[in-house]
Amino acid sequence: MKVLVTGTEGYLGCLLPPLLVEKGHEVIGVDTGFYKVGWLYNGTQVTAKTLNKDIRNISIEDLQGVDAIVHMAELSNDPTGQLAPHITYEINHKGSVRLAKLAKEVGVRRFVYMSSCSVYGVATEGDVTEESPVNPQTAYAECKTLVERDVQPLADDNFSPTFMRNATAFGASPRMRFDIVLNNLSGLAWTTKEIKMTSDGTPWRPLVHALDICKAIVCALEAPRDIVHNQIFNVGDTANNYRVKEIAEIVAEVFPGCQLSFGTQGADNRSYRVSFEKINTILPGFKCDWDAKRGAQQLYDVFSQIDMSEETFTSRGFTRLKQLEYLIRTQQIDKDFFWAKK
Repeated sequence: MKVLVTGTEGYLGCLLPPLLVEKGHEVIGVDTGFYKVGWLYNGTQVTAKTLNKDIRNISIEDLQGVDAIVHMAELSNDPTGQLAPHITYEINHKGSVRLAKLAKEVGVRRFVYMSSCSVYGVATEGDVTEESPVNPQTAYAECKTLVERDVQPLADDNFSPTFMRNATAFGASPRMRFDIVLNNLSGLAWTTKEIKMTSDGTPWRPLVHALDICKAIVCALEAPRDIVHNQIFNVGDTANNYRVKEIAEIVAEVFPGCQLSFGTQGADNRSYRVSFEKINTILPGFKCDWDAKRGAQQLYDVFSQIDMSEETFTSRGFTRLKQLEYLIRTQQIDKDFFWAKK
């Protein structure tokens, strides 16, 4: 299968191609290059041949001969989405729907879309399922729901979309991100030996390791079509629902000498527990290999290996918002987030 992966220079995107190649697939990539500066360690055997292009500019010619698309190239996470909400909608919603329509037009048969459990926002019931109402609280999460809404009607006998609502990712990646909860707390534990929570840590977060997300993608691409056709899957394991407080306690336990304290501020309004029964029951070959403690230990081992400094941890290359603010401030990207013409 010839698979086009968007976002191959991202946190997840750099981990997926080696798994696909190992399974015998041909992989090509697309990435606009916003986060090219962020490279924490040499940890992948395969780097996909990547077209340096904004997803808003992908053409029919770019998709010729492609059997499947894995689409993950969007402005990622809530703070980045709030930086320029109108551009978030242009890229994450309109750009993604345009890509799906082009894919269908050119004859791409499978389209795997990286959605997010953040679409559930504030969940008042028990463990939310794929059938639960969505309640997005941010531009980023809202765009995920809009793409799902607009791409689902495109499904037919020749075009088969699948929507993967990932839990909050964690774990090591060469294209590291330190702006997600477990990775951030691990970085603090390593560089400062202290985790000072301003909140009481009571909100719930489902977690999933980056490699388990990649595993789910491979399983979705290789599954019989009728199992994944126009389906939504929460990606993770029900056992990996944690309170933020528990995540901090796990990290502090793994990192020697780390002092942990909690604040008294009210909880973040985003709190939800997620059921992952569907993906673990229906998708052939899928089962999570990682939990929070194993992921924290992996990060400790990587930080030890590279002797990570505080300067590296706090650098713009590993935090999406910092890097985008830098590109805007230096006028390397314009008001619409296209690379400035020289």
